[in-house]
Amino acid sequence: MAKYMLLMSYSGSTACDLPMGEWPPEDIRAHIDFQHALDAELRDKGELVDAQGLAGPDVAKTVVSDGRTSPVVTDGPYPEGKELLAGYWIVDVESEERALEIAAQASAAPGPGGVPIGQPIEVRQVMSAPA
Repeated sequence: MAKYMLLMSYSGSTACDLPMGEWPPEDIRAHIDFQHALDAELRDKGELVDAQGLAGPDVAKTVVSDGRTSPVVTDGPYPEGKELLAGYWIVDVESEERALEIAAQASAAPGPGGVPIGQPIEVRQVMSAPA
């Protein structure tokens, strides 16, 4: 078994470039229901470690510290483009191939009118510290 983090990005260059806040309410509900069903499926298979949606970059903070002085906390990040990290899943699966299957399923989440949004999902193995 290996853990993978699946990072869900919204880039505006997907099949759907309309921000979710502008979708019809029934399409937002269908999208959220899809995410809940995917989480339940992964939980039932014993593959889900965690999954969360993330607040937008407008309420994010960035912290930089040298360990000696007070940390510097700034608003942001504010990406220059429309790309933002929207959420993640951490899965514990038998193979990278299974992690890629889950990412493909997540990428095809429904958007406005039920059309799959083709959202980019970055798949990265969770590494442990060297022995």
